[in-house]
Amino acid sequence: MAPTKRRYSKEEMARRGDAIYKANVLPRLGPEETGKFAAIDIETGNFEIDVDELTACDRLSARVPDPQIWLVKVGSQYLHRFGGRA
Repeated sequence: MAPTKRRYSKEEMARRGDAIYKANVLPRLGPEETGKFAAIDIETGNFEIDVDELTACDRLSARVPDPQIWLVKVGSQYLHRFGGRA
């Protein structure tokens, strides 16, 4: 499978992805999805939720041809956290 070519700037990806997440994805999620990953196609608004980010992206890619994926971790402002906790 060839890698997806980005058609938007990083800023535009973030703007669209965050807007779709807040308006369309977040209202449909319950507390049991906290900590899971949401893979969102910023062009269609389609999304997939899974505990594994690659699985969510793969399932979205299977449904949407050539998706522009924005990835969010439900309930967190960070996708991944590096380092220890104080």
